[in-house]
Amino acid sequence: MKPSIYSLRLEDLQSWVEQQGEKPFRATQIFEWLYKKRVTSFEEMTNIPKALREQLDEHFVITTLKTLVQQTSKDGTMKFLFELHDGYSIETVLMRHDYGNSICVTTQVGCRIGCTFCASTLGGLKRNLQAGEIVAQVVKVQKALDETSERVSSIVVMGIGEPFDNYDELIKFLKIVNHPKGLHIGARHITVSTSGIIPKIYQFADENMQINFAISLHAPNTELRSKLMPINRAYKLPELMEAVRYYIEKTGRRVTFEYGLFGGVNDQIEHAEELAELIKGLKCHVNLIPVNYVPERNYVRTPREQIFAFEKTLKKHGINVTIRREQGHDIDAACGQLRAKERKEETKA
Repeated sequence: MKPSIYSLRLEDLQSWVEQQGEKPFRATQIFEWLYKKRVTSFEEMTNIPKALREQLDEHFVITTLKTLVQQTSKDGTMKFLFELHDGYSIETVLMRHDYGNSICVTTQVGCRIGCTFCASTLGGLKRNLQAGEIVAQVVKVQKALDETSERVSSIVVMGIGEPFDNYDELIKFLKIVNHPKGLHIGARHITVSTSGIIPKIYQFADENMQINFAISLHAPNTELRSKLMPINRAYKLPELMEAVRYYIEKTGRRVTFEYGLFGGVNDQIEHAEELAELIKGLKCHVNLIPVNYVPERNYVRTPREQIFAFEKTLKKHGINVTIRREQGHDIDAACGQLRAKERKEETKA
């Protein structure tokens, strides 16, 4: 399989173009065809010399994703199930907000982290995505928005898979979509979430990128977190919090803690008190997430009054907290849920 041209940063493409005996500015022209005009073949790049177009076609592929299922919620949320070149499938979600259109992208086919509440991990990890396959998700959704003259204004890397488990391709993806000659999504409009691969948190802090950073926390103590998230057995909560402190000190940036509320499991007032103690003094924000019910998992939604009581407890301790607005509740909104329903062979254990 030829590599995806979407996997190349501009400087990579410039080097390749020069190796073909062409001037570096040709790379900028190619980038414009890919990301501004969003062509699907090299033949459409009419201001590129024919010989160079043939070389491009010989060495690279413009990744195209086949839409298997497209769901649209009453609130405008759109969920896509895309098929890759090898037959595997991934999910991508478009969410509409007052401040613009946000896209949630996938970084792996499946996931090996094993969180007990998540449908993404059903069937385990099949493979990592190339950077170009992650970029292609953004391009594909942007092409759908082109029909109504809208644009993708922000990206969250929180779809299927653990982004830091595919670290090098993730970083390439971030640099490609952020580049002014590419899709030009501002770094501060991009958020990366991790379940807590500690060595990569230190590495990410040292990248010195202005990308927003989120931790899937979901529990205020080690015992409960290990039950919900097996990764906590390898990367324990105290060490995770040390890595978070390093990130904040190194970057000066705020960390978001994603906290899913599971009825009767982690949503009691004592849990809120414990969470407040765990993160006190940190430059952080807590995003409370009322969970979507997933048939393959047995967690239930926390009652509304309990959600508000949890929020109130955190605020009492001076914690910056919001409750995530529900979107796509009338479609298969939970991460990995659509893939689990439509591709049972791919997601069975």
